Amino acid sequence: MSQITAARTRARRRPIAVGLIVVAAAIIGTLVYQSTSSTAPSLSEILQGDHGGTATEADGALPDTVTVFDDEYPGVTNLDPDLLQALRKAATDAAHDSIEFYINSGWRSPEYQKQLLREAVSKYGSEKEAARWVATPDTSSHVSGEAADLRPLRTTEWLSENGAEYGLCQIYGNEPWHYELRPQSIDRGCPPMYADPTGDPRMRQ
Repeated sequence: MSQITAARTRARRRPIAVGLIVVAAAIIGTLVYQSTSSTAPSLSEILQGDHGGTATEADGALPDTVTVFDDEYPGVTNLDPDLLQALRKAATDAAHDSIEFYINSGWRSPEYQKQLLREAVSKYGSEKEAARWVATPDTSSHVSGEAADLRPLRTTEWLSENGAEYGLCQIYGNEPWHYELRPQSIDRGCPPMYADPTGDPRMRQ
């Protein structure tokens, strides 16, 4: 091969090599972005995970089919009595619209809450980011029995429209499943939501 022919061959290969490098860089960049970008998890994603085999029904863990009327589960019966009464009254009325109130999480033991917090720190990479989704045992309204996480979507949509009539309000903008009792909302409507738990003064105690 002459020097002129070899030079032409190298010249043709150079754009191809550069193109491959650019494509590879784009793919790598996309994968890195996807792995580091923060997307809002679903309630089931937050509650999923290895709880070390200790998160039992006695700790507040609930099977998928539990409703607010199931008295055999501590996660339900350990809720604040006024909150539970409001949930049951709302669920009874919502049943006329063929809507059921399934409860993903109600009361939790401090140990269960600690496990959820540890898992959230591992999942989101820092205590600061985890705090947007899981409270400490000392500040959690689940540990105090003052919150219920509900499903399915139809239920939370129904509550977003009708919950104030029962004193039931969504508290955090990033958690459409999380409801607490605000009796004053019956007359005044629900208060403005916090963007996430980090904006709630109760979380800073």
